[in-house]
Amino acid sequence: MKIAVVGSGIGGLASAILLQRKGHQVTVYEKNSCPGGKMGQINVDGYRFDTGPSLFTLPELVDELFELCSVQETERLPYVRLSNNCRYFYPDGTEFNFYQDREALSSEIERVFPHDAAAVRKRLLHAEEVYNLSAPVFLFSAFHKLSNYLTEPYRHMVFKLHKLDFFRTMHGANAKDFTDPRLIQLFDRYATYNGSSPFRAPATLNMIAHLENNKGAFFPVKGMYSIANSLYDLALKQGVRFEFNTRVEEIMRNGAAVSGIRTASGITSVDAVVSDVDVRSVANHLLKHPLKRIINKIERSSSALIFYWGINRSFPRLDVHNILFSSDYREEFRHLFKEKSLSADPTVYLFISSKIVPDDAPAGCENWFVMVNAPSDCGQAWDKLIAEARKNILRKIDKMLGVDIGSCIVTERIASPLTIARDTFSANGALYGTSSNSLLAAFLRHPNTLPGIKNLYFVGGSVHPGGGIPLCIASAKIVSNEIPDAL
Repeated sequence: MKIAVVGSGIGGLASAILLQRKGHQVTVYEKNSCPGGKMGQINVDGYRFDTGPSLFTLPELVDELFELCSVQETERLPYVRLSNNCRYFYPDGTEFNFYQDREALSSEIERVFPHDAAAVRKRLLHAEEVYNLSAPVFLFSAFHKLSNYLTEPYRHMVFKLHKLDFFRTMHGANAKDFTDPRLIQLFDRYATYNGSSPFRAPATLNMIAHLENNKGAFFPVKGMYSIANSLYDLALKQGVRFEFNTRVEEIMRNGAAVSGIRTASGITSVDAVVSDVDVRSVANHLLKHPLKRIINKIERSSSALIFYWGINRSFPRLDVHNILFSSDYREEFRHLFKEKSLSADPTVYLFISSKIVPDDAPAGCENWFVMVNAPSDCGQAWDKLIAEARKNILRKIDKMLGVDIGSCIVTERIASPLTIARDTFSANGALYGTSSNSLLAAFLRHPNTLPGIKNLYFVGGSVHPGGGIPLCIASAKIVSNEIPDAL
């Protein structure tokens, strides 16, 4: 088959590799000048910044792509396991490290949360159980395909549905299982991994903690963008063609089947299309289909406001991943999803890749990726919101470190819901497509195929099974399994 992959995010790159490996002729069409989608990079004044995903879990999914293509282990993506998943800073001055080593973690929990030590161990075991029970169904198969409901993983899950905790919110489960408000807030944070609110998302999502804290957090030795770069190189070696600076303007149909794509150069006939574009953008701009009437009504996930700061000194107190918590988490999410605005006291995520990759910043300096959760764009006064957020973030960091950080910033770039929408075609700048702020979230997420249109497939963070590097690769595997090998 002649297959067009629209978009070169992680889902698109993985799809291209898998389908080319099955003997098809694959061409990737990318509107930007380089691969990666949301996973990009900025080089400025001697600093390099990863612009998109910063957490790397389930690296074996990337390894599998290299294994499939018979690439020697020494030639695959190099990465290391982090000793500390994240360093947490609380408004009361508490600091907590979520260490990978179980003995170190136990000591840290006893130091900071002594009354909840047993509850944390129990939670991590439960998260593993829920993941193992639900992943074959919700993450690694075509969830919306009725025939899959007859398979063993589905039948097994039916008898243990009560363990999935559908009918409580994430916060409700955490508030019941832990006594310390600081620990509740830590586990509530996992709702943000798919752009949702812990006060509305189902407790099933507590299984996310398993990926980071049981399976482990990792980091590529050349930075996060090297994931996209290595998959691009792998795709080229398999024979995948890439057309950069080429925007697909329409997915063409002949009756109930895909027939081609239209770009500025004209119409190209293809046998199948795999879209790695935000599904709302597809519905509104690329595909003439009543699909958009449904998709446009579903609540969008959160977006992000990110400051890329070149800092002219180093801070040993900070780790690769750092969280500076808000003093009122509920109020922060009320602003995000009800007010469509930003709290004056946001939770700040601070990611410093130069802790692992020294060349990402000049000697004695650090590259700071400073992010706060933001609402998707609905016409807010972003210039004002960004200016206010910058002041609030600096004030929060200054208080925590006891340093005037503003005076340490020597270079700055900013990403907002507006720029994310413009650069990645993510509708309204939403990072994960739809939110998971309901009990039916898994059922409302767009499937990897579309009934009524043959040979049109969807991958990436806006469709099943969700956002993040592992799930985007999972979507590619699902689609690859739907398309037969070339004869």
